[in-house]
Amino acid sequence: MQTKIFTIKTAADTEQLNAAAKIIQNGGIAAIPTETVYGLAANALDGNAVSKIFKAKGRPQDNPLIVHISELSGWYPLVKDIPEAALKLAEAFWPGPLTVILPKSDIIPAEVSAGLSTVAVRMPSHPIARALIRAAGLPLAAPSANVSGSPSPTSAKHVLNDLNGKIDAVIDGGVCTVGVESTVISLADKTPCLLRPGGITPEQLKAVLGKIDIDPAVFSSLATGEKPSSPGMKYKHYAPKARVVILKGSLEAFINFVKENASESAAVLCFDGEDRMMPVRAVSYGREDVPAEQAQKLFGALRAVDEIPGTDKVYARCPIASGLGLAVYNRLLRAASFEVIEL
Repeated sequence: MQTKIFTIKTAADTEQLNAAAKIIQNGGIAAIPTETVYGLAANALDGNAVSKIFKAKGRPQDNPLIVHISELSGWYPLVKDIPEAALKLAEAFWPGPLTVILPKSDIIPAEVSAGLSTVAVRMPSHPIARALIRAAGLPLAAPSANVSGSPSPTSAKHVLNDLNGKIDAVIDGGVCTVGVESTVISLADKTPCLLRPGGITPEQLKAVLGKIDIDPAVFSSLATGEKPSSPGMKYKHYAPKARVVILKGSLEAFINFVKENASESAAVLCFDGEDRMMPVRAVSYGREDVPAEQAQKLFGALRAVDEIPGTDKVYARCPIASGLGLAVYNRLLRAASFEVIEL
């Protein structure tokens, strides 16, 4: 398969958007830019088209997908009901990096929901993503546009590194601004529950909803046999080929541990300005006190680690696990398969 590349800099580029939309309408799959990460999109109402996403990514079939819409009106046909709490969230955070889970309607194929009775929906803020959804006239199911388990793509280059020749098209719309996947909150039960942290923080959600629960899978792996109710819950995700180990402690303790334990094939993932202090090869992923930078740079840094010749282990500096930092910490935890050393 030859992957067609559309370079679209503005939502006013209707000619290229219509050409890309035609691919979706005809049952194809295309990588699209969003504010979070690049998504691999198909017609969310066509189970056969959605199946192509799983095949291209090598994604487990029990991992549900998120449906993307361009307008609030597109939400109503996808779910059984939209409660007041959901509308409050949409008013506060849409378009933007928030996904809301509700009981699904009958038009959602099992391939999208992974057999669950719910569906995850969001409205991206990226103007090209929304313009493509409008041009296609369809809701789009779209997980991250990468090989399953590897770091999510925040540029078209990352997508092509993983999926060139496996998908119909890539829309190059520039670098993603948020850099980590959307926050996922479920309203399917009595108390709202955060299933995946992202660009909308727990504090922001509480300001709108009041009490929320945080699913234990944010900090640990699912129990054996437990089905994931959101993407990013069950499997090892976001990981480079090298083994990642998180070191939790001060900069001094981190450096001392690396000096004493790192082999010549090790590298570190650290904060900006710390790389020159490290005794081994280093990649930085934003300033220590700026979680927004960490989020935007993390996946690119994890990919950069694999470009360092011979690297088989990465020691990662631990971000603060609050606010937007919780999303960064969650992604690192899964990249490391929850291997954390307290210094």
